[in-house]
Amino acid sequence: MPFDFRRFDIYRKVPKDLTQPTYTGAIISICCCLFILFLFLSELTGFITTEVVNELYVDDPDKDSGGKIDVSLNISLPNLHCELVGLDIQDEMGRHEVGHIDNSMKIPLNNGAGCRFEGQFSINKVPGNFHVSTHSATAQPQNPDMTHVIHKLSFGDTLQVQNVHGAFNALGGADRLTSNPLASHDYILKIVPTVYEDKSGKQRYSYQYTVANKEYVAYSHTGRIIPAIWFRYDLSPITVKYTERRQPLYRFITTICAIIGGTFTVAGILDSCIFTASEAWKKIQLGKMH
Repeated sequence: MPFDFRRFDIYRKVPKDLTQPTYTGAIISICCCLFILFLFLSELTGFITTEVVNELYVDDPDKDSGGKIDVSLNISLPNLHCELVGLDIQDEMGRHEVGHIDNSMKIPLNNGAGCRFEGQFSINKVPGNFHVSTHSATAQPQNPDMTHVIHKLSFGDTLQVQNVHGAFNALGGADRLTSNPLASHDYILKIVPTVYEDKSGKQRYSYQYTVANKEYVAYSHTGRIIPAIWFRYDLSPITVKYTERRQPLYRFITTICAIIGGTFTVAGILDSCIFTASEAWKKIQLGKMH
């Protein structure tokens, strides 16, 4: 007797003449297909969408930076001449630089009465400060006006990612034009290292920061101290890492199979219960007629 390979078929077919279609079964089948389509489209949307997850850890993420952080500063002082405006940098490693001019630009405002300072510079990864002042001017003005608008202050690489909402430019738009012209401004920054890793594994290093500020007129035994705009910073030991992830294909296929199989199973049980109850009701009605 020849071997019949069809014995391994676990999906045995029932002849159509032994099956009975019903209106209830048709309604359940249509609802079942619509439900499967809805869940499939939902899962497909989740599969093709990139998810950004974040984690926290203690480490210096950018060890190849040489202990430096790039800073971008853009600030307008509408009532201070450009020849008076300067950038000074100092930190706990002994750096003390007055009148930093590398990679910086001064743009006259208000017919030369004001100035817009734009600078790119680096700071060490230790507590310190940088400040905009008249300290580097050859002759100090009598009453320097330090009212200002900060257009941008950012650290590290610029991240333009929609799924990441952080304080990468927390001072952007800060308006101090109505402040006391002779007052100094202290911005206390807490800088948080941030890493963004895309799907290809490429990493970008940026920094978020929180800020607190105060405004004051300072005096010493010799009289009023020349005002300045101070940015005092410290680094957090905590690093925030954002990672782009996409759902694996095998998980997507598993989910789709579970949706289809589960929906058909539940629909089949529901249809069987309705059909059984309907047949039992018919028998009860026939018994009452007899």
